[in-house]
Amino acid sequence: MKKFLVLILGVALFACTQKQKGFNIQVQLEGAEGKILLEKRGPGAWVPVDTADIVEGVAVMEGIVDFPVDYYLSVLGQRAKAIVFVENTKMTVVGKADSVQFAKVTGSKTHDEYAALNGQINEISEKYMSLYQESRAAIAAGDTAKGRELMDEVEKMYESTNTMRDDFVKNNPASYVTPFLISQIQYGKEVEELEALVNELDSKLDSIPSIVQLKEQIVKLKKVAVGQVAPDFTQNDPDGNPVKFSDIYSQNELTLLDFWAAWCGPCRVENPNLVAVYNEYKSKGFTIFGVSLDRDKEAWLKAIADDKLAWTQVSDLAYWQNEASQMYAIQSIPSSLLVDKTGKIIAKNKRGDELRAFVAEILK
Repeated sequence: MKKFLVLILGVALFACTQKQKGFNIQVQLEGAEGKILLEKRGPGAWVPVDTADIVEGVAVMEGIVDFPVDYYLSVLGQRAKAIVFVENTKMTVVGKADSVQFAKVTGSKTHDEYAALNGQINEISEKYMSLYQESRAAIAAGDTAKGRELMDEVEKMYESTNTMRDDFVKNNPASYVTPFLISQIQYGKEVEELEALVNELDSKLDSIPSIVQLKEQIVKLKKVAVGQVAPDFTQNDPDGNPVKFSDIYSQNELTLLDFWAAWCGPCRVENPNLVAVYNEYKSKGFTIFGVSLDRDKEAWLKAIADDKLAWTQVSDLAYWQNEASQMYAIQSIPSSLLVDKTGKIIAKNKRGDELRAFVAEILK
């Protein structure tokens, strides 16, 4: 009998010390019907991970992850999504179907780290959005001085949220939230700064896809850094004629290589400025070489005509897989760089008044 009791206690102890083999997420969203969808971001598309029926108000998602990872949860058929850092443990997601993005997630230590930081950022974001509205109201009322003062405060608060992300990455090199944050803050950073961030990461993060991709991105960015000779490429213009980039820049004192698309709102907003600078300085040796990340040729041609883009345009109509954009490590548009007559890259991402001043200085 004594041996039997020892055996029972041993089995119980073994069971209690076993780690969760996979994740189990209990999802309870008030007002939800049908199915719950769990998915992840893929290259240019969402990739389903799991779906589960809602039974008596609860859906259960199950699976296994190799490491804590950011997935997105939604009611199937609805656009709103809640980010959930999933790890191999028992988790719960509780909220409302019409505001799933605000659902409460429990059971994941990684998600707790993310939620703590995101809560602070959201608090600041609410404040600067309120100030932004006040700024617009002041300007509309004719008080431009107050409007600008408020906008300066908005910009400072916005930058403080970026600093918070930077600080988290630097202070938490082993956190599985860190790769997610790096993917957010990498845009606009110089390649040396990105490389320094990656080099400080814990080695356990080396195999995470976003970090692997970022390392590959850094290699590409070094090849298109200021001071390097711009990689040459050839793509077709709207009439199907192949145009070589080097044939354009070698005939001009200064060339702006502009990555854009008809569907890109910020690109279309910037186009009038490009037109103005082009018209003012084309006689002095300035030109633009446009590379479109469109996939709809008609939309591309219409945008060229509507925005009065008189310079050479090319595209392979491959969307984000555009061969030239891949070569230049383009991850957001509008994106641009300036090269001299030899193809040497002398500046990147100059826009608005900054672009005009730079061109004026070079071609004076």
